[in-house]
Amino acid sequence: MLTQETEVLTAEEMTWELMPNHIELYHREIVSAAQADKLGIRMSSILWEKLGVGGQVVPHYHDVVEIIHITVGEVKLLSGGEWSSYRAGDTFHVPAGVVHSVANAGDSPSEQISIFLPAEAQVAPNSFFGTTIIEDIYSSKLK
Repeated sequence: MLTQETEVLTAEEMTWELMPNHIELYHREIVSAAQADKLGIRMSSILWEKLGVGGQVVPHYHDVVEIIHITVGEVKLLSGGEWSSYRAGDTFHVPAGVVHSVANAGDSPSEQISIFLPAEAQVAPNSFFGTTIIEDIYSSKLK
């Protein structure tokens, strides 16, 4: 059954959980596979991640595509066997099966949003989303 109402997950309801096998990596799952199923979308997970000072997502690879958007701080990315420096606002598109790692390169925690998507051989063409504007019947509640 598809969800018919907006679900809200407040930061207070989500706890930072230590991610095993990595160094000072904490996460909050902001979309789980079960929630994606309720929304009717193909998604493995979306994580809000925090790397402590000296923290590192150790080198690894997935059976899914990962999109990593740095939201806070400075990091180094291991890609193609080389480390390069990046900062908040930068985004990495990591194909399935590619070895990668992210390490905090600053003197305060870094944060990122990591989106995990199934990689499929036969994919329908994608397009930018459509939006329908609703008459101004709801804005009066903001006043």
